[in-house]
Amino acid sequence: MKKLIVLVAAALALTAPIASFAMDHGSMNMEHGGHDMGGVAHEEVVNGVKATFKVMSMKEHMAAMKMELPKGMKETHHLAVEFKDAKTGKPITEGDVKVKVQGPDKAEQTKDLMGMQGHFGADFDFSKKGKYGVMCKFKVKDGQVRSSKFWYTVK
Repeated sequence: MKKLIVLVAAALALTAPIASFAMDHGSMNMEHGGHDMGGVAHEEVVNGVKATFKVMSMKEHMAAMKMELPKGMKETHHLAVEFKDAKTGKPITEGDVKVKVQGPDKAEQTKDLMGMQGHFGADFDFSKKGKYGVMCKFKVKDGQVRSSKFWYTVK
């Protein structure tokens, strides 16, 4: 019961700042570069590539795609990353992206992010309150391996 209350509280705490995520993924074309999705968790330029990370609750993510949240799904959040050429601003939509998330309980989740409309994404379990270490390694067209790390806090 306590776990359910924490989950509901976390969901409520997260819905206000990410209400801007309620959008149709189908309308996210390359001209907009996915700017409709708010909630930037981290942004940095790594060797000429601008990486923008966004985290949203699965409830918001599924609603944005006009889909039902699958029953029994243990992943609570969708992590998305967009890459752009830092000089030209052109979207980079091809590459290999791997993310490792270490939770506040030191449990690790490692996933390959799938290419989606204008971004790479995967679903993770961020159900516990606290700091999550997000480590991303990515290789885009130029073949150079880059990495980015940041902390994401679930309140």
